[in-house]
Amino acid sequence: MVERNWAEINLAALERNLRLIKDSLPSHVRYISVVKADAYGHGILPTAARLMQSGVDLFAVANVKEASVIREMGSGWPILILGPLLEEENEALVELDLIPTLSSHIELDRLKALSQKYQIRISTHLKIDSGMGRYGIWWEDAPELINEIKKCPEIKLCGALTHFAQPSDIEYTEQQRSHFLTVLKNTQIHNEPEFWVHADNSSSLRSFDRKAIFNAVRIGLLQFGVSPPQGSILADLPVEPVLSFHSRLAMIKKLPKGTSLSYGRQFTLKKDSSIGIISAGYGDAIPLASGNHAFGLINGQPYPLVGRVTMDQTLIDLTDAPDGIELGQTVTLIGRQEKREILLTELATQAQTIPWELLCSITKRVPRIYSTKRE
Repeated sequence: MVERNWAEINLAALERNLRLIKDSLPSHVRYISVVKADAYGHGILPTAARLMQSGVDLFAVANVKEASVIREMGSGWPILILGPLLEEENEALVELDLIPTLSSHIELDRLKALSQKYQIRISTHLKIDSGMGRYGIWWEDAPELINEIKKCPEIKLCGALTHFAQPSDIEYTEQQRSHFLTVLKNTQIHNEPEFWVHADNSSSLRSFDRKAIFNAVRIGLLQFGVSPPQGSILADLPVEPVLSFHSRLAMIKKLPKGTSLSYGRQFTLKKDSSIGIISAGYGDAIPLASGNHAFGLINGQPYPLVGRVTMDQTLIDLTDAPDGIELGQTVTLIGRQEKREILLTELATQAQTIPWELLCSITKRVPRIYSTKRE
């Protein structure tokens, strides 16, 4: 059966990216692979399997359900839950051998009760809110919670983390980093053997201090070939895009000058035109806001998307296209065709969104086709 839309995932490129990143980090810094949201739309099972083969030190996911998928693949890798747990998910920590993130006295009490029930010691990482205002114990309140954890033989504190709100703001990031380090230095929890200290992702590494006590980084989009902003110590790494998205040209029709296109009539033809219909819309992966802003590649040439993107179809202006375009041809929205390429970051900018959201918007009706080609 011919696919109307598909995303190609190059697992060999993913492996090359991971090795490139690891080689670029200080030797003592451990690699935390963030694969939440179905590995940012790439598919958690195939990508995690490849990452396991490539030397990941720890996987990080958002919740227990995501962790369970990885755990079904084997018991050899530690898995950190980055988000808060529901009380009903407590048992899964023991059943799946997961590492929870702890950030409150209430959570500590729940973990103590769980430890006593199963007669095991539970390992956890402490999340410190250094200025994000989201999950985590506020940094000024953290020492009290840490002192309480130290009194609990049921709990093994094996890591501490924070999250930067705006890595592009160096001054604010340094303020957050200072708050986080103040907690660690005042409590000395980082002096425990094999203790994980991680604050940075690929974007915030622009302010990473190689001489500081940080010994792990959380890498998400960078491993999938999406580079961080300029200024990061990894911004210039020649990572390769892992995902490309393609659709097919389903119809071509002639429309007269003055015709308005699609819902809301946001585009009016200035001349007699040839309009193609792409068999994909926002119900697949094409952002709603990309109409009148983005392009699709056919035969390696860019043509503008026109009119509002609809759920199942998107219009593309082929008026200036040479003869020879046929129904069923591939239209590339993300990726390379011949000598031209549309980067994920480019489409995200045109659609007034961010790469994270765009990748996570590729729906289940878009099949993922995995390859291991080594170009």
